[in-house]
Amino acid sequence: MKHVFLITSIICVAGLLPMASSQAGQEKMKLEPNRAIVRGYMNEIINKGNFDAFDGYFSERVLFNNLPGLKQGLASMVRSMRGAFPDFHLTIEDQIAEGDKVITRMIFHGTHQGDYRGIAPTGKQIKYSGIAIDRIADGKVVEMWHVADTCAILQQIGVTAAPPKK
Repeated sequence: MKHVFLITSIICVAGLLPMASSQAGQEKMKLEPNRAIVRGYMNEIINKGNFDAFDGYFSERVLFNNLPGLKQGLASMVRSMRGAFPDFHLTIEDQIAEGDKVITRMIFHGTHQGDYRGIAPTGKQIKYSGIAIDRIADGKVVEMWHVADTCAILQQIGVTAAPPKK
């Protein structure tokens, strides 16, 4: 009797696996457009500096770290970084999507060839990491939570992180 139950269980599980796999594939297909939106804005706006693409990726009321005004703030930040690091570029290392959110781990690279926060060019290479959580609705980013290790920039161009002693 135990053998019949075991064989029946194996047949039932084996029959469900293709269906579960199919459902997972459908869910993945639903999430891919959200990943593409995030990859798109990171490439077009951050890597290429194409601010004309902004409205195609972001809702009119997008929040950045719970604050409005992303369009002006992002443009200012990217222009500042490109001025100091003309070869400024981000590389996506990992990307995970679930529901309406996309989590991206990235690495930023560049060469210090312009003024950065009052620090003259050093010619040094920088590399630092960041994590982005973007929420997508109706095909656009509506909310962003981004964190980056920008202190690493100062350390890599030779500015100490500790304040001077008095």
